[in-house]
Amino acid sequence: MVRRQDRLLDEARAVELLQSGEYGFLAMASADGGYGVPINYVVDDDVIYLHCATEGRKLRAIENDERVSFVVVGKTELQPAEFTTYYESVVVMGRAHVVDDIEKRKLALNLLVRKYAPQHISAAPKAIENSIHRTAVIAIKIERLTGKRK
Repeated sequence: MVRRQDRLLDEARAVELLQSGEYGFLAMASADGGYGVPINYVVDDDVIYLHCATEGRKLRAIENDERVSFVVVGKTELQPAEFTTYYESVVVMGRAHVVDDIEKRKLALNLLVRKYAPQHISAAPKAIENSIHRTAVIAIKIERLTGKRK
């Protein structure tokens, strides 16, 4: 819950910020403590998709606890004379899982290409086919979303 209700973004702007962000910060609980990492992502309906290697700390953390948070910070503007920063951000709470279905993994990877490399969309099928065996896809089902600005 946001303490300063006057700083809440309306839901439409929070969703827009989530969809348009360049990268997000994924925070998880792991067996050896908290773990967070900046990562590229794409949103499709109420699911956030990420990709990573087929083994590693992210996957172990999600196996340990599927509850995650995901943060995107939009435009920021330092205000040194005011000792503050103007910003927009969105925080998502959700549950993450590894996508096992190969067609859903390919769909997520295609969505990532459309977002980050649209000029290379024609090369995507071959690149995805060549790397699908070494690429995991994580899906985060959005359960709650809150946007904030100053």
